[in-house]
Amino acid sequence: MKQVDFAFIVWQSFPERIVGYPARSHYWDSSKSRWGYTSKWTNDYSMVLTGAAFYHRYYHYLFTHYIPASLLTMVDHMANCEDILMNFLVSAITKQPPIKVTQKKQYKETMMGQGSKASRWADPDHFTQRQTCMNAFSRWLGFMPLLHSQMRLDPVLFRDQVSILRKKYRDIERL
Repeated sequence: MKQVDFAFIVWQSFPERIVGYPARSHYWDSSKSRWGYTSKWTNDYSMVLTGAAFYHRYYHYLFTHYIPASLLTMVDHMANCEDILMNFLVSAITKQPPIKVTQKKQYKETMMGQGSKASRWADPDHFTQRQTCMNAFSRWLGFMPLLHSQMRLDPVLFRDQVSILRKKYRDIERL
């Protein structure tokens, strides 16, 4: 629960951004002349999955009322890519990447344990669909709005009970 509390407090400091975990990334595949999608665990990311994220409800309004019906139909038909589309929308508006907060590497396994035994992540069409979405969304906007970041906020001393006299940076809580 401390991870969720920490993510919410970070979001309160950056309410215009998507804040959460886990993170994903995009890349330009020059051999295919198209955008690609990766879920490799690296320090570099450009999206945060919305299943474990905080974002302002205004973006949900825009998602529902601004996104063309053809893209929403595509997302509904695939039952995939709504998180990528939300990241496109928010990054296009803010011109900023999302914020990744530290997580335990249990998200994928936890989600796989819920529901059916067959996981979306194990389906080879899952990544193919997500790459198709990336290219459809960038064509709609006319540009790639996603921005890479390496910033990760870690709750190492979040609500730490260490005495103020033992802390090296005693005024950090006041920032």
